[in-house]
Amino acid sequence: MDRAEQLRRWLAATLGGGDFSIAPASDDASFRRYFRIRRGEAQPSLVVMDAPPDKENCGPFVHVAHLLAEAGVHVPEIFAQDLEQGFLLLSDLGSTTYLDALDEHNAGRLYEDALDALLRIQRASRPGLLPDYSRELLERELRLFPDWYVGRQLRRELDTAQLQTLEKTFSTILDNNLAQARVFVHRDYHSRNLMVCEPCPGILDFQDAVYGPITYDLVSLLRDAYIAWDEERVIDWAVRYWERARGQGLPVGPDFADFYRDFEWMGAQRQLKVLGIFARLSFRDGKDGYLKDQPLVMSYLRRTCGRYPELAALGRLLEELERQEKRVGHTF
Repeated sequence: MDRAEQLRRWLAATLGGGDFSIAPASDDASFRRYFRIRRGEAQPSLVVMDAPPDKENCGPFVHVAHLLAEAGVHVPEIFAQDLEQGFLLLSDLGSTTYLDALDEHNAGRLYEDALDALLRIQRASRPGLLPDYSRELLERELRLFPDWYVGRQLRRELDTAQLQTLEKTFSTILDNNLAQARVFVHRDYHSRNLMVCEPCPGILDFQDAVYGPITYDLVSLLRDAYIAWDEERVIDWAVRYWERARGQGLPVGPDFADFYRDFEWMGAQRQLKVLGIFARLSFRDGKDGYLKDQPLVMSYLRRTCGRYPELAALGRLLEELERQEKRVGHTF
């Protein structure tokens, strides 16, 4: 039996009959697929997650959904589950993402909602409930940059000096990241995973949540790989978050300049990781659409490297790679 028929039979048994339509609901950067289920005009639509158990595990999604619901944020309600087959039947948060909706007129309101939800998640944080965002995991993410972005996409092999620069920079970045206070981390808290619905935002794609650095989700949101805002506006949102976090007893320091430095250094880790992930999605998984978003991510990273002496060597390495690419007719 193929996967589509397996899903349809499960839905028929779960819904009590086969009188429903099924259509693709959204794309995903993983092996998970989502379908929208309609059962007639009088009943609300539903969403089914199809996560092949040999490639994905629905268990973390279920666990994190309960944690986030308890924190008071809007996540899909789980109506039925079959972890063995890899199916979840969920409430439908709609089809309008932040990325679809954001413009100059509504950005202030939508980002305030997103910051409020983030603070709720962080206030609910407790150790021991989510995997630790360990040095090993953070470093494994950084390795995606040389392995996939440099090696596979740029088809370059770093020389000894370049490798030493990368190793030293990785260590410096990780020291900063691991010195930060720890909270629940969604790990992909950005405009494609936040939905415009009521209450706003609806939050998706949280199954990889961990317990880690407090600035991680904020930098995912404000240094978004898919939409850019001017630096003045980003700083304003970051200040608003920091002031509210302090007022609510979250573990952020008393000096915003120090907090913003941590935010940018956490961003450097994420941006290196994302450049590698987007390359992997293209060259391993055939999802070339993510390559168009790399220049924005690279611009964030290069600006941060230009602001901190400790990251200047990484900035020079990025320039060296760009010069090499220009000589063979390619650019970042």
